[in-house]
Amino acid sequence: MAGNIATSMVATLLRAANGIQSIPAAVKPEQTLQLYDIENCPYCRLVREALTELDLDAEIHPCPKSGQRFRPQLVERGGKAQFPYLVDSNTGVELYESLDIIAYLFETYGQREVPFKWKAGRLQTLGSMLASAPRVSRGMLAHPGDAPQYLLELYSFESSPYARPVRELLCEMEIPYIVRNCGRTQLQEWILPPMRETLKIQPDSDLQNRQQLQRAEGRVSIPYLYDPNTDQGLFESADILEYLRETYGQLAREY
Repeated sequence: MAGNIATSMVATLLRAANGIQSIPAAVKPEQTLQLYDIENCPYCRLVREALTELDLDAEIHPCPKSGQRFRPQLVERGGKAQFPYLVDSNTGVELYESLDIIAYLFETYGQREVPFKWKAGRLQTLGSMLASAPRVSRGMLAHPGDAPQYLLELYSFESSPYARPVRELLCEMEIPYIVRNCGRTQLQEWILPPMRETLKIQPDSDLQNRQQLQRAEGRVSIPYLYDPNTDQGLFESADILEYLRETYGQLAREY
């Protein structure tokens, strides 16, 4: 597990501050956005970073290579197996192309100009490709698990090195879930949770997902997985990975 987190840290460092801080969207969609996604795909990462930065949740349909759960569904909808693919039931819009999706999210929900960094699309794509390299094939190949009856909920922010292995395993197992984005808005949130607890620092976040997690569990630590199928909630990457393997199948590659 230590090596897993180490290379995940490298991927996070290569993306600098992308996918960490949030300035919430001016308007939140009534129906949850849907994203057909491959976790370690550099183009998909860009969209997930924008979702964190806009504080938008999304229903993730994992589409790893050789996957049969959502890939055929995407081809039927859009005509080709290309990722990412956004479905917005609120407006009827469906989009390929990461930079087009990002522009759409900022214009429709952020209701502000697309930040300058996203206008340098080729540089962002190159940076995301570099961040994919340390993770090799993690989160890319299908090792199907059992499909849950109800969607799992993952409290995460895109560049969290601890949440990434969880998202990778969910992708490999083709388990759909709702990502509850929990970006940072305050300086205190950059302090590691154990240190915050020791110093008795409790950031008063203005983000709904962080507030909800604080009320439900008494603390905010990323990742956090809630499974409505078993009414279980778990912090800590290693515990979540073990839970997913034991609950939804043993076919996923051991880490």
